[in-house]
Amino acid sequence: MATDPMNEPILVTGSYDHTIRVWQPFSALCLRNMQHVDSQVNSLDIASKRNLLAASGYQHIRLYDLNSNYPIMDYDAVKKNITRVGFPEDGKWIFTGGEDGKVRIWDMNSQTLICQRIFDCQNPVNAVCLLPNQFELLMAHQGGGIYLWDVKSDQHDHLLPEVECSILDVAVSPNGAYMAAINNKGNCFIWTLSSWSGPPGPERQLTRSEAKLKIPAHEKCALRCKFSPDSSLLVTCSGDSTARVYRTDNWTLFAELRIDRYWMWDVAFNNDSKYLFTASSDNMARLWRIDTKTVEREYAGHLKPVTALAFRDEPVRSTTDTTGTGLSSTH
Repeated sequence: MATDPMNEPILVTGSYDHTIRVWQPFSALCLRNMQHVDSQVNSLDIASKRNLLAASGYQHIRLYDLNSNYPIMDYDAVKKNITRVGFPEDGKWIFTGGEDGKVRIWDMNSQTLICQRIFDCQNPVNAVCLLPNQFELLMAHQGGGIYLWDVKSDQHDHLLPEVECSILDVAVSPNGAYMAAINNKGNCFIWTLSSWSGPPGPERQLTRSEAKLKIPAHEKCALRCKFSPDSSLLVTCSGDSTARVYRTDNWTLFAELRIDRYWMWDVAFNNDSKYLFTASSDNMARLWRIDTKTVEREYAGHLKPVTALAFRDEPVRSTTDTTGTGLSSTH
């Protein structure tokens, strides 16, 4: 019987081998191997309320139906690398950032993508993150700064946490309390956030940030940072072959997950914040149990470095977990 990815957890990985693989996380079974022709995969995101996968690469934005092997929408009019792609919670539009310095908001209500708004960061964009309020974007660029952009009012602000560096990733905790960014020197910066508390309207102010601390997280270039779904943990990964997990109540190191020699390119928590998926340049993705620092599953099949991943749990848990991974099967 065919597996319906809408009814159970799915893991998606993208690689320099120009393929995207869809996995059953609890069994490490590859359900689908999709071609991402003409480009490596830079970024992946799964729409939480639609059966859609977005993938970005060199001059490409592609949308896939998770039940099909082929893209249902292919947009190639943006020059240079598209480094980041993502959906809002309702899945009705997407945002992208790229090496042309532009962050774009795209409408998906037609047969092609329609660009509704553009923000020029004036430097190649490495990362874009949507705040929990669903209308502000954080945009990290190679000039070492981070822009905050209200896509409704067009208000914006700029932070420069460290000179002569490149910000590689930026993240916001799901509870909206913290913001994190990492750079090519291996440093991780933490800010506390506070939202506008006045009435909605044209006088609404941008989310405010206050610098909290700097963590020397890695010995080499840091590549990704993400908060856990319960906002209790922050993970960073790096070219030093590690993913490091920090507690957000005191910002101490909780766990270090290490592989041999290879870069850790991307990470994602599972929904109960107890497990972590990693993508690395040894052509593998892995599922780790964080508290024991052990590998529970390996996802083998890519022929080149795995550079991007995305995870989504099933909408409704219908059975108890019997897999030992914190991931429920519907079978």
